[in-house]
Amino acid sequence: MDNDNQVVDNKKPADHTKAAERIYGAGYKLIGKNYETPDLYAKVTGNAKYAEDFRAEGMLFCKLLLSPMPHARVKRIEAKAALAMPGIKAILTADDLPAPADTLTDNGTVIKASKWGERGLTMEPVYQGEPVLAVAAVDELTAAEAIEKIEIDFEPLPFVIDPLETLRPGGPNPRTDGNVWIRPPAASSQGPGTPAVTELKWTKADFEEEKHGRLPMGKSPDEWTYGDLDSGFKNAALVLDETFVTPDTSHQTLETRSAMAYWQNGKVFIYTGTQSTAQTLPAIARWLNISPDNVVFISEYTGGGFGSKITGGVTMIIPALLAKKTNAPVMMRISREEETFIGRARPSFQGRMTVGFSKEGRITALDMFVICDNGPYDAVGDSPSSGRIVSLLYQPQSMRWRGLTVLTNTPPRSAQSSPGGLQGIVIIEPIIAKAARKLGIDQVAIRRINCPEGKAPLGPVVQGKRQYATSAFLKEALDRGAEQFKWNERVARTPKKIGTKVRGVGVSLSCYVGGTIGFDGLLVIKPDGHITFQSGIGNLGTESVMDVHRAGAEVLGVPWEKCNVVWGNTSRDLPFTCVSGGSQTTHAMTRAAYATATAAKQRLQEIAAKKLGGKPEQYVVANERVFRKGGAGMTLAQAAKHAIELGGIYDGHEAPDDVHKLTKASVAALAGQGLVVAAKDNYPRDGSTYSYVASFSEIEVDVETGKYYVVDFLASGDVGTVIHPRALGGQMLGRSTLGIGHAIGQKWVFDPRYGEMLSKRFYQSKPPTILDVPVDMQWTALDIPDPETPVGARGVGEPPVGGGCASILNALSDALGDEIFQRAPVNADTILTSLEAGHPMQHPLMAHI
Repeated sequence: MDNDNQVVDNKKPADHTKAAERIYGAGYKLIGKNYETPDLYAKVTGNAKYAEDFRAEGMLFCKLLLSPMPHARVKRIEAKAALAMPGIKAILTADDLPAPADTLTDNGTVIKASKWGERGLTMEPVYQGEPVLAVAAVDELTAAEAIEKIEIDFEPLPFVIDPLETLRPGGPNPRTDGNVWIRPPAASSQGPGTPAVTELKWTKADFEEEKHGRLPMGKSPDEWTYGDLDSGFKNAALVLDETFVTPDTSHQTLETRSAMAYWQNGKVFIYTGTQSTAQTLPAIARWLNISPDNVVFISEYTGGGFGSKITGGVTMIIPALLAKKTNAPVMMRISREEETFIGRARPSFQGRMTVGFSKEGRITALDMFVICDNGPYDAVGDSPSSGRIVSLLYQPQSMRWRGLTVLTNTPPRSAQSSPGGLQGIVIIEPIIAKAARKLGIDQVAIRRINCPEGKAPLGPVVQGKRQYATSAFLKEALDRGAEQFKWNERVARTPKKIGTKVRGVGVSLSCYVGGTIGFDGLLVIKPDGHITFQSGIGNLGTESVMDVHRAGAEVLGVPWEKCNVVWGNTSRDLPFTCVSGGSQTTHAMTRAAYATATAAKQRLQEIAAKKLGGKPEQYVVANERVFRKGGAGMTLAQAAKHAIELGGIYDGHEAPDDVHKLTKASVAALAGQGLVVAAKDNYPRDGSTYSYVASFSEIEVDVETGKYYVVDFLASGDVGTVIHPRALGGQMLGRSTLGIGHAIGQKWVFDPRYGEMLSKRFYQSKPPTILDVPVDMQWTALDIPDPETPVGARGVGEPPVGGGCASILNALSDALGDEIFQRAPVNADTILTSLEAGHPMQHPLMAHI
């Protein structure tokens, strides 16, 4: 074959021998084993019901009127013609919304409602596409026609779509009272003050750096440092000062945030998607300013969240309020364009890092400055998160982090898988790759020398010491990944270029938070011997809603076939559960499940001792029985019947003092159904929990067209004990693919003159498809238990994301050189124009291009 015409099929693994399938869960019957989840049949047959699938007698439909301007004030609404139309039942405006409610924490602390928070409808839209009003009608077509008849006078207000523009001297503000979020110093020992919006402008001198393509670094309200930064740079063999811009990316969940609601007997029933069933209920109550006792929330299936639906979204109150106004059920179906506006997104960073390296590649000093495009509403945590993640993942000997969270008149942001982590990793990883080439060090080796180990420190010094991780085995994950990916063979392969095609390989480290503590579990052993696990986790596709309870079944020694999981409906007596965000769920809720099953074993032993004599500790729980070795015993079914006879703490008429009030209410509702056991995770934990991934990729670029393919990919994880291998693999590769999307094409684009979004649909900001990834993406995991949690498991949803993106970027620079791009994503036109010019041709700082 003529080499110049050689075509590489990116659907064939490139020189990749598939590793033998690893066996997980040694010593366990359920943990580490694949199984069919209880919701599988409903999903594959189409019987699973999502929010838009529900119907109710007399149901109305609502449509939204969105702001055509990025910032304006509504001066007049004339809706007489619309209200006169046949089939129109009601119009809802911001004046119909309840006042924002304060939040009362479990310890009695009142958190005042933010005057800058989003409310669902507004008379001062702060981004194009923000809902101004809603119309309820007998069908969607009638509602849409009514919206066309409504007259609205908007007073245009100054707007900002680029954070740097509002920081300039005399620059416009995105909100009438300011342009940046700050957290004032605490007035007492209770911690930092409440975040507030204020005005901050940099000087003309601050912007001098912009002329040289470098990010200006003016005053920043947030800063921390550790170590001797000056000495670190002075003693460095190499110092690099680089600016990089990451993209804004919509969450692009396949299910939009459609919602249906109705009222019955004073209670509101709401159907919509969420990541966190139990935790969404109090959010709804707060948004509607009603008691949580008057909310029933149903969310059996959710078509993806990625952080955008941690507790649903405030717009779900629109059909609820229209339902109350019309005394009829109301369905609100959200279109893809509407979802792009209200459905949340990852904030972009304009970032700059100065990094010092020893001749061996060790990071001696790191000075990090980031500007986070917050959008118009509540402050996101991406900026501070980025500093903590970088400090943990690369263990710089000295570091300063500075950050600025800037408001803009662009759609609202929220956490998206690895919030702040992805951005920080994507900024620093190309610098490390460049340093390795300049120092003559292998790309794996330079990362290995900077890897966290054991109880690795992270973040700033607080009260004289830094936080640290519970554990880190990233070096082992990096070594395993390099071996399975055949890193050394790929690096040594020649020639890299054949005709117009050139290959490159890349590696990246990645990590994120892996779990929290202190939540409740709840189970019932029924008189028929079956066990029901009550699960307040959202069913958003990760399978953790079921997976975590296999840890409980393992402790009790009960076959999974005898277990049922109740989820998706707050009227079915769910416990206080963590939010499914920040990769918390597997860690937090296996701990709660383990605590609950351990408490159940104790109750079973007590019941047996009461009925059969002896001491509780003389009894063993195994094989669906509780018995004395060589002596009398009873089945779990019999024990459940005895629990009902005993009452009190055994059948749910009493609950442990330390469980949450939500759990106590659920225990009381389940009383008398068998052995009812609730328990709080009170296990100790020394350190903060994080999970880690080493990502490897190979790409092939056609330098004649700029088109490139991801030829091969591997993610190697340090995620603690593997609970469900198939689900773990789905998360490792699925979230890696989310990261890959940030490298190859996903981004927001705005018209800077009018502040209008130009990337409203999938085809304009295309998420990766099966055609964009290798046919045989690989994953592996160490299966080393985390020592600070009883099951040893950590979360994994977010750690792969940064590596998915950065490994592709590093492979591109390996193939093409370091002077091609300074921002992500990298498109064909970027490659062609930069290759021709010999330096990056995209604007180094401008947002949304």
